[in-house]
Amino acid sequence: MDGKAVKAILFDLDNTLIETSRAGGIAITKTSELLKTTLALDDNTVGSICDKFKQKLFQESFDPSAGRTIDDVRVGHWEESIREAVGGCSPPSLAAQCYYLWKNSRLEVLSLSTEICDLLRQLRGRYKLLLLTNGEAQTQREKVKAVGCEDFFDAIVVGGEHAEQKPFLSIFALCFDMLEVEAQDCVIVGDSLDTDIQGGFDAKLRATVWISSAGGALPDGSVTPDYTVPTVLDLPHILQQLK
Repeated sequence: MDGKAVKAILFDLDNTLIETSRAGGIAITKTSELLKTTLALDDNTVGSICDKFKQKLFQESFDPSAGRTIDDVRVGHWEESIREAVGGCSPPSLAAQCYYLWKNSRLEVLSLSTEICDLLRQLRGRYKLLLLTNGEAQTQREKVKAVGCEDFFDAIVVGGEHAEQKPFLSIFALCFDMLEVEAQDCVIVGDSLDTDIQGGFDAKLRATVWISSAGGALPDGSVTPDYTVPTVLDLPHILQQLK
Protein backbone atom coordinates (compact mmCIF):
# COMPACT_ATOMS: atom_id res chain seq x y z
CA MET A 1 0.00 0.00 0.00
CA ASP A 2 1.43 3.34 -1.02
CA GLY A 3 -0.73 5.62 1.12
CA LYS A 4 -2.58 7.06 -1.88
CA ALA A 5 -6.17 8.00 -1.06
CA VAL A 6 -8.97 5.74 -2.24
CA LYS A 7 -11.24 7.58 -4.66
CA ALA A 8 -13.62 4.89 -5.90
CA ILE A 9 -15.22 1.62 -4.84
CA LEU A 10 -16.37 -1.07 -7.28
CA PHE A 11 -19.13 -3.28 -5.86
CA ASP A 12 -20.29 -6.67 -7.03
CA LEU A 13 -24.06 -7.23 -6.78
CA ASP A 14 -25.02 -10.87 -6.23
CA ASN A 15 -24.26 -12.22 -2.75
CA THR A 16 -22.36 -9.02 -2.00
CA LEU A 17 -25.04 -6.33 -1.80
CA ILE A 18 -28.06 -8.62 -2.22
CA GLU A 19 -28.69 -12.19 -1.04
CA THR A 20 -29.20 -13.83 -4.43
CA SER A 21 -28.49 -17.37 -3.21
CA ARG A 22 -31.11 -17.08 -0.47
CA ALA A 23 -33.66 -15.64 -2.92
CA GLY A 24 -32.94 -18.45 -5.34
CA GLY A 25 -33.57 -21.02 -2.62
CA ILE A 26 -36.94 -19.49 -1.80
CA ALA A 27 -37.87 -19.42 -5.49
CA ILE A 28 -36.93 -23.08 -5.94
CA THR A 29 -39.07 -24.04 -2.92
CA LYS A 30 -42.11 -22.30 -4.44
CA THR A 31 -41.50 -23.92 -7.82
CA SER A 32 -41.13 -27.33 -6.16
CA GLU A 33 -44.62 -26.95 -4.72
CA LEU A 34 -46.01 -26.19 -8.17
CA LEU A 35 -44.35 -29.29 -9.63
CA LYS A 36 -45.52 -31.46 -6.75
CA THR A 37 -49.17 -30.42 -6.99
CA THR A 38 -49.33 -30.35 -10.80
CA LEU A 39 -47.67 -33.70 -11.47
CA ALA A 40 -48.38 -35.49 -8.15
CA LEU A 41 -44.67 -36.22 -7.73
CA ASP A 42 -42.75 -37.35 -4.68
CA ASP A 43 -40.16 -35.11 -3.04
CA ASN A 44 -37.18 -36.97 -4.54
CA THR A 45 -38.43 -36.57 -8.11
CA VAL A 46 -39.25 -32.90 -7.58
CA GLY A 47 -35.80 -32.41 -6.04
CA SER A 48 -34.21 -34.09 -9.05
CA ILE A 49 -36.03 -31.76 -11.47
CA CYS A 50 -34.95 -28.68 -9.53
CA ASP A 51 -31.35 -29.90 -9.24
CA LYS A 52 -31.26 -30.48 -12.99
CA PHE A 53 -32.54 -26.95 -13.59
CA LYS A 54 -29.92 -25.43 -11.27
CA GLN A 55 -27.18 -27.39 -13.02
CA LYS A 56 -28.33 -26.19 -16.44
CA LEU A 57 -28.44 -22.64 -15.09
CA PHE A 58 -24.88 -23.00 -13.78
CA GLN A 59 -23.64 -24.34 -17.12
CA GLU A 60 -25.66 -21.88 -19.20
CA SER A 61 -24.14 -20.36 -22.30
CA PHE A 62 -26.35 -17.64 -23.74
CA ASP A 63 -25.89 -16.15 -27.20
CA PRO A 64 -28.25 -13.18 -27.77
CA SER A 65 -27.56 -13.29 -31.51
CA ALA A 66 -29.17 -16.74 -31.77
CA GLY A 67 -32.67 -15.25 -31.81
CA ARG A 68 -33.83 -16.55 -28.42
CA THR A 69 -34.29 -14.47 -25.28
CA ILE A 70 -32.86 -15.48 -21.94
CA ASP A 71 -36.45 -16.21 -20.87
CA ASP A 72 -36.82 -18.65 -23.80
CA VAL A 73 -33.57 -20.37 -22.87
CA ARG A 74 -34.54 -20.80 -19.22
CA VAL A 75 -38.02 -22.09 -20.03
CA GLY A 76 -36.08 -24.64 -22.07
CA HIS A 77 -34.01 -25.54 -18.99
CA TRP A 78 -37.23 -26.42 -17.14
CA GLU A 79 -38.64 -28.33 -20.14
CA GLU A 80 -35.52 -30.46 -20.36
CA SER A 81 -35.32 -30.99 -16.60
CA ILE A 82 -38.93 -32.16 -16.38
CA ARG A 83 -38.58 -34.42 -19.42
CA GLU A 84 -35.36 -35.98 -18.13
CA ALA A 85 -37.01 -36.80 -14.81
CA VAL A 86 -40.54 -37.89 -15.76
CA GLY A 87 -40.63 -38.16 -19.56
CA GLY A 88 -43.08 -36.30 -21.78
CA CYS A 89 -46.19 -36.62 -19.64
CA SER A 90 -46.31 -33.06 -18.29
CA PRO A 91 -48.64 -30.27 -19.51
CA PRO A 92 -47.03 -28.24 -22.33
CA SER A 93 -47.32 -24.98 -20.37
CA LEU A 94 -45.77 -26.31 -17.15
CA ALA A 95 -42.17 -25.40 -17.98
CA ALA A 96 -43.11 -21.77 -18.62
CA GLN A 97 -45.16 -21.69 -15.40
CA CYS A 98 -42.16 -23.05 -13.48
CA TYR A 99 -39.78 -20.55 -15.00
CA TYR A 100 -41.85 -17.43 -14.41
CA LEU A 101 -42.76 -18.53 -10.88
CA TRP A 102 -39.06 -19.10 -10.14
CA LYS A 103 -37.99 -15.84 -11.79
CA ASN A 104 -40.66 -13.60 -10.27
CA SER A 105 -40.37 -15.17 -6.82
CA ARG A 106 -36.64 -14.58 -6.82
CA LEU A 107 -37.00 -10.94 -7.88
CA GLU A 108 -39.68 -10.33 -5.24
CA VAL A 109 -37.37 -11.53 -2.46
CA LEU A 110 -34.28 -9.60 -3.57
CA SER A 111 -33.70 -6.34 -1.76
CA LEU A 112 -31.08 -4.00 -0.37
CA SER A 113 -31.24 -4.05 3.41
CA THR A 114 -31.75 -0.79 5.27
CA GLU A 115 -28.23 -1.13 6.65
CA ILE A 116 -26.68 -1.53 3.21
CA CYS A 117 -28.69 1.42 1.86
CA ASP A 118 -27.38 3.54 4.71
CA LEU A 119 -23.83 2.34 4.02
CA LEU A 120 -24.04 3.23 0.33
CA ARG A 121 -25.42 6.69 1.11
CA GLN A 122 -22.58 7.26 3.57
CA LEU A 123 -19.94 6.12 1.10
CA ARG A 124 -21.44 8.06 -1.81
CA GLY A 125 -20.61 11.27 0.01
CA ARG A 126 -16.90 10.43 0.06
CA TYR A 127 -16.18 8.10 -2.87
CA LYS A 128 -17.23 7.42 -6.42
CA LEU A 129 -19.28 4.21 -6.45
CA LEU A 130 -19.71 1.81 -9.36
CA LEU A 131 -21.73 -1.39 -9.56
CA LEU A 132 -19.89 -4.03 -11.60
CA THR A 133 -21.89 -7.22 -12.03
CA ASN A 134 -21.32 -10.24 -14.23
CA GLY A 135 -24.22 -12.00 -15.90
CA GLU A 136 -26.68 -11.88 -18.76
CA ALA A 137 -27.81 -8.32 -19.46
CA GLN A 138 -31.59 -8.66 -19.08
CA THR A 139 -31.31 -10.77 -15.94
CA GLN A 140 -28.95 -8.40 -14.16
CA ARG A 141 -30.84 -5.27 -15.19
CA GLU A 142 -34.03 -6.82 -13.82
CA LYS A 143 -32.28 -7.38 -10.47
CA VAL A 144 -30.98 -3.81 -10.41
CA LYS A 145 -34.51 -2.50 -11.08
CA ALA A 146 -36.08 -4.85 -8.54
CA VAL A 147 -33.84 -3.69 -5.69
CA GLY A 148 -33.90 -0.04 -6.75
CA CYS A 149 -30.19 0.56 -6.41
CA GLU A 150 -29.55 2.85 -9.40
CA ASP A 151 -29.38 6.06 -7.38
CA PHE A 152 -26.62 4.78 -5.13
CA PHE A 153 -24.06 4.54 -7.94
CA ASP A 154 -22.23 6.88 -10.28
CA ALA A 155 -22.31 4.14 -12.89
CA ILE A 156 -23.59 0.58 -13.39
CA VAL A 157 -21.70 -1.87 -15.60
CA VAL A 158 -23.31 -5.20 -16.52
CA GLY A 159 -20.82 -7.71 -17.85
CA GLY A 160 -23.27 -9.26 -20.30
CA GLU A 161 -23.50 -5.95 -22.16
CA HIS A 162 -19.79 -6.03 -23.03
CA ALA A 163 -17.37 -8.26 -24.89
CA GLU A 164 -15.68 -9.46 -21.70
CA GLN A 165 -16.77 -9.75 -18.07
CA LYS A 166 -14.86 -9.96 -14.78
CA PRO A 167 -12.05 -10.95 -14.30
CA PHE A 168 -10.89 -9.60 -17.70
CA LEU A 169 -8.92 -6.36 -17.69
CA SER A 170 -11.02 -4.72 -20.40
CA ILE A 171 -14.12 -4.36 -18.23
CA PHE A 172 -12.07 -2.94 -15.36
CA ALA A 173 -10.48 -0.44 -17.76
CA LEU A 174 -13.98 0.58 -18.83
CA CYS A 175 -14.90 1.22 -15.19
CA PHE A 176 -11.80 3.35 -14.62
CA ASP A 177 -12.63 5.43 -17.70
CA MET A 178 -16.24 5.93 -16.62
CA LEU A 179 -15.21 7.13 -13.17
CA GLU A 180 -12.15 9.06 -14.43
CA VAL A 181 -9.86 7.31 -11.94
CA GLU A 182 -6.79 5.07 -12.02
CA ALA A 183 -6.63 1.45 -10.89
CA GLN A 184 -4.70 2.43 -7.77
CA ASP A 185 -7.53 4.79 -6.80
CA CYS A 186 -9.98 1.88 -6.52
CA VAL A 187 -11.09 -0.85 -4.16
CA ILE A 188 -13.20 -3.80 -5.32
CA VAL A 189 -15.68 -5.57 -3.06
CA GLY A 190 -17.15 -8.92 -4.02
CA ASP A 191 -17.90 -12.51 -3.05
CA SER A 192 -16.17 -14.30 -5.94
CA LEU A 193 -12.47 -15.10 -5.71
CA ASP A 194 -12.39 -16.10 -9.38
CA THR A 195 -13.98 -12.96 -10.81
CA ASP A 196 -14.03 -10.09 -8.29
CA ILE A 197 -10.80 -10.71 -6.41
CA GLN A 198 -8.78 -12.21 -9.27
CA GLY A 199 -9.94 -9.41 -11.56
CA GLY A 200 -9.04 -6.75 -9.02
CA PHE A 201 -5.65 -8.34 -8.46
CA ASP A 202 -4.90 -8.55 -12.19
CA ALA A 203 -6.04 -4.96 -12.74
CA LYS A 204 -3.75 -3.81 -9.90
CA LEU A 205 -6.45 -2.16 -7.82
CA ARG A 206 -5.51 -0.50 -4.55
CA ALA A 207 -7.18 -3.29 -2.55
CA THR A 208 -9.45 -6.31 -2.93
CA VAL A 209 -12.12 -7.09 -0.33
CA TRP A 210 -13.59 -10.58 -0.30
CA ILE A 211 -17.06 -11.10 1.19
CA SER A 212 -17.02 -14.57 2.73
CA SER A 213 -20.08 -15.12 4.89
CA ALA A 214 -19.07 -18.71 5.60
CA GLY A 215 -15.49 -17.87 6.57
CA GLY A 216 -12.94 -20.68 6.37
CA ALA A 217 -9.66 -21.14 4.55
CA LEU A 218 -9.02 -20.08 0.98
CA PRO A 219 -9.21 -22.87 -1.63
CA ASP A 220 -5.87 -24.26 -2.83
CA GLY A 221 -4.41 -22.21 -5.67
CA SER A 222 -6.78 -19.30 -5.09
CA VAL A 223 -5.83 -15.67 -5.34
CA THR A 224 -5.39 -14.10 -1.91
CA PRO A 225 -7.60 -11.08 -1.16
CA ASP A 226 -6.16 -8.13 0.71
CA TYR A 227 -9.06 -8.27 3.15
CA THR A 228 -11.71 -10.84 4.04
CA VAL A 229 -14.90 -9.88 5.87
CA PRO A 230 -18.22 -11.68 6.47
CA THR A 231 -20.38 -8.79 5.28
CA VAL A 232 -20.10 -5.66 3.18
CA LEU A 233 -21.14 -3.72 6.28
CA ASP A 234 -17.57 -4.17 7.57
CA LEU A 235 -16.19 -2.14 4.67
CA PRO A 236 -15.83 1.19 6.58
CA HIS A 237 -13.27 -0.41 8.91
CA ILE A 238 -11.16 -1.40 5.90
CA LEU A 239 -11.44 2.00 4.27
CA GLN A 240 -10.24 3.55 7.52
CA GLN A 241 -7.09 1.41 7.28
CA LEU A 242 -6.54 2.50 3.67
CA LYS A 243 -6.46 6.22 4.44
